[in-house]
Amino acid sequence: MENDAQPCPKCQSPYPYQDAHLWICPECGHEFSLDALGDGEGDGVIKDANGNELADGDTVTVIKDLKVKGASGSVKVGTKVKNIRLVHDSGDGHDIACKVDGFGSMNLKSEFVKKVN
Repeated sequence: MENDAQPCPKCQSPYPYQDAHLWICPECGHEFSLDALGDGEGDGVIKDANGNELADGDTVTVIKDLKVKGASGSVKVGTKVKNIRLVHDSGDGHDIACKVDGFGSMNLKSEFVKKVN
């Protein structure tokens, strides 16, 4: 192991362990890289799939078909979502709260969206 264990950036647990190049928190299940921690400007930075920083009120585009539990269809690639709200401590990885046309209110993971300039 090259570095001493760092507290989990999500729940601040002192018990993360290293598995290959990732650190894993046994308490919340969050996986993180020490390299990625150094790239962020702070603990509250949420980035899209391309690494662009997201902010409340941004417009994003879905980059992958997303199945929606309880719905007959899915959110299709290219769906534009306006006026997002960032959720920093969701605990389940869904860090964007928004309304999607045809589906209503839902939460999305930032890794499946890209920011519209």
